Amino acid sequence: METPPQPPPSYSQPPPFPLLRIMGSNAFLLSIIYLLVGIAVESARRLYPSRFVQRLSLSLDSLPARALELVGVMDRLRLDYTNGQILDYQARLIFAGTTIVIIFVLAFVVGMLVGSLRSYVERRALKKASHRPPG
Repeated sequence: METPPQPPPSYSQPPPFPLLRIMGSNAFLLSIIYLLVGIAVESARRLYPSRFVQRLSLSLDSLPARALELVGVMDRLRLDYTNGQILDYQARLIFAGTTIVIIFVLAFVVGMLVGSLRSYVERRALKKASHRPPG
């Protein structure tokens, strides 16, 4: 018995890559991890204050503080905090929200770069495949 000849593989477009869903889920996961670490460090800072925990807390705060400084809000926030117009937990919520925004923006930018690179590689592969002489 002879098997029928198989049609040549078609080089059609692969199914769409769910990039936005992956970017969103990665950013969400990183946000949850950041918030859990922040809660643990803040709890340790209040219950078991030590130099290490204080430094860890400052390092977690440095990213949102620099972002707020970059957009010109940090001076006002610092002034309101020292004057007692913003409570400690409110400042923490502002910093946490800022970090979550940063995480989602970075996830989007990295996802778009990776998606663009993937699309470029796929187009080159399709182009090479279509220029091959029949074999």
